[in-house]
Amino acid sequence: MAPPRRILSFLLFVPHVMTQTDYAQYVNPFMGSEGPYPGLAFGGGDIFVGGAVPFGVAKVGIDTYEPNVSYSTLNGGYTPQGLVTAFSMMHESGTGGAPKYGIIPQMPLTNVAPPVNLLDNQTYWQSRVGNDTATVGYYRTQLENGVVAELAGARHSGIMQYSFPAGEQHVLVDISHYLPQETGGYSSQIFVGGAIDIKTNSSVYTGYGTYALGWNEGAPFTVYFCGEFDHTPSQAQTFRGRNTDPMQRYHTLASGGIPQAMLGNTSEYSGPLSDRIGALFSWNNSTSSQIKSRVGISFISEQKACGFKNDEIPSWDVNATAAASRAEWNDDVFSKIQVPTDSSVNVTNLNLLYSSLYFMHLMPSNRSGENPLWNSEEPSWDDFYTLWDIFRNTVSLYHLIQPTAYEGMIRSLIDIWRYEGYMPDGRSGNYNGLVQGGSNADNVLADAYVKGLKGGINWTDGYAAMVKDAEVQPYNTFSYVDSTASVKEGRGALYDWIPLSYVSSDRSTRYVSRTVEYSLNDFALSQVARGEAPGDVQKYLNRSANWQNIWNHNVKSVNTTPIFTGFLAPRISNGTWNITDYNPALCGECEDTAISYEATPFEYSFVIPHDTQTLIQFMGGLATFESRLDYIFQPGTSQQDLGANGAGITTIMNIGNEPDFALPYLYNYISKQYKSVQQSRALANEFFHDANYGVPGNSDAGALNSWLIWQMLGLYPIVTQPIYLLGSPWFSDINMTVNNNRTLRITANNLDNTNSYYVQSVKINGQPWSRTWFEHTDVMVEGGTIDFELGSNASMWETGPVPPSPGHLVLNNTS
Repeated sequence: MAPPRRILSFLLFVPHVMTQTDYAQYVNPFMGSEGPYPGLAFGGGDIFVGGAVPFGVAKVGIDTYEPNVSYSTLNGGYTPQGLVTAFSMMHESGTGGAPKYGIIPQMPLTNVAPPVNLLDNQTYWQSRVGNDTATVGYYRTQLENGVVAELAGARHSGIMQYSFPAGEQHVLVDISHYLPQETGGYSSQIFVGGAIDIKTNSSVYTGYGTYALGWNEGAPFTVYFCGEFDHTPSQAQTFRGRNTDPMQRYHTLASGGIPQAMLGNTSEYSGPLSDRIGALFSWNNSTSSQIKSRVGISFISEQKACGFKNDEIPSWDVNATAAASRAEWNDDVFSKIQVPTDSSVNVTNLNLLYSSLYFMHLMPSNRSGENPLWNSEEPSWDDFYTLWDIFRNTVSLYHLIQPTAYEGMIRSLIDIWRYEGYMPDGRSGNYNGLVQGGSNADNVLADAYVKGLKGGINWTDGYAAMVKDAEVQPYNTFSYVDSTASVKEGRGALYDWIPLSYVSSDRSTRYVSRTVEYSLNDFALSQVARGEAPGDVQKYLNRSANWQNIWNHNVKSVNTTPIFTGFLAPRISNGTWNITDYNPALCGECEDTAISYEATPFEYSFVIPHDTQTLIQFMGGLATFESRLDYIFQPGTSQQDLGANGAGITTIMNIGNEPDFALPYLYNYISKQYKSVQQSRALANEFFHDANYGVPGNSDAGALNSWLIWQMLGLYPIVTQPIYLLGSPWFSDINMTVNNNRTLRITANNLDNTNSYYVQSVKINGQPWSRTWFEHTDVMVEGGTIDFELGSNASMWETGPVPPSPGHLVLNNTS
């Protein structure tokens, strides 16, 4: 393996004097770009690196190919040492599974003579030399052919600047380019068709590309583009060639080998054979060695793409676009949480905080005004990748610091139900999918509802969308990943859930995790029903206790010391148990057809946030609950191969996977808040770093990053409830903008992040506080204060009641 390339994050010159703190200087755009194996993205955050604005449609960055396909992770386009295949306009960030996007590209070349084949990027891909550099909104790299590429991004557009060495100067635009799944397979993206037109005697080209599949098995979607160069090329010609990529349900040439591209026209249309098309732009050596290009994209038309290019990037100055992006990030994101930045503050902690804020605002994408599927006055959002990841704590942070955007997301989710029949659990490329567990848009809506988010949300329709999830079986998608039920939307196992009151092990997949998630989904319905349909409350509250129907009080842990009794377990549809050789610490592949998804039943047995009271009872009471909770944090206890999302983790508790996010805070429910502080800080210190290997697994659209932000604030939200748990803040003074223009001030007296961080006492709004939790209305509506007194000794300072279990209900038919 080659030695890892050094990567630099630097402060870009900003031409105007900023009147506020430039928090963007503390963002490390490479945090999470690498995993535990130096030089490889595998096991890292799968992040996007490049130019973007908050929730932007365009994410302008490089696409790469990693030769070691066994450890290949191309999801964000960027990899530390991968070979560069293009600079493209659209990317995801922090996602797992097969890649999505990496489309509407350019590639600067210094030679196009054979053996270069424009249809085969293996003949022209480039390694990088020197140091990649990046800051908020800007990226720079140097290719082995001598070209220095710089880029910056706006909301629907991007600017690329190529500094060529002496010699030939070409820019390839391959409309059929996309990020592949290197090992191939059912979910790999495909190019379906497109068109490109070079304007006569001009430096402008327009067209569209249509693509399909990717991780969410999406339907074809079309992106229109409008590109322009600052120098009219000496020669501009389109090309076409037969498509030889293996594709399902589309025409492809399967005779072997990649043909040469045919050049010579000024326009091309892909046609019914899905021919590959593009253009090659060339400049004589006598022209400037620096070629700049602006590109706009739209889901509606070429005209809108040209408008975005001209309006969002009015100049040819890449630094000006980067500076505008940086200002937007400072104004709209980083300034929402302000902490001291003087010399007394640990710069690493500043970098962790503001980098995490950055990564949690790259997705989803605000495509309002860009919905190609239906006409609606509602906001349009896409790239919920996925709600299964972000419902647990990310959306609760959006609620506080991005209430307008968050309202737009929820209105968009409801509008998707109006026109497509279901709200998504995941959605990308304007298509619902995949479902990983339950119908988790329900949890998102409930979390907003109980915290009083109104605005323009039609909650009557919102509740109707939730009822659709709860009551109507979606059609079977017969997906390769799970052929038993729908993985596109809705709850695929309602055929079990409604008649049996659990998900069975003989008729369904993911039966343990789905039972747990459907229970929380139905609790979410009961919460919204309190205001929208009071007659439904008890029905869904009863159903929220169905997790108890697969709780076997006699199942014992395997290979543990001590032995624990009572776990979620497989149950057959006839009511009998399927527990022969059952080990709750294992979940097989932990994927779509396994017993549970991305966590073991041992972990899921703790994931009942709406009824922790019953959970403690089922585990044997306070002492045994505490003992079992202690055990999952002990190194060496994991028996499961955790794969890329658990590299380096040896505990049962896996902070790299979302189901476990709230587990460190469960000690608050047994009046041992100091242990919540102890365990959550230990996780943050061990697994989150201001480094390329900065997060423990793919960041899942910023879900891991938002977990760290809550940790640093000293708070943690309980989803679907207007409740926050108290932790211990990492900064002495935090000013947080909540509810648009109110201020929550959090102070930490006697804080030392090394030695003095245990809570001794708390005041909220100046009043002594005896509980380890508070309600949303206490400080999140009109603002307020939370004052922590910290010390070096663990203290059981709490004397008030434990956090509530609003779904508390014990069924009579448990075994």
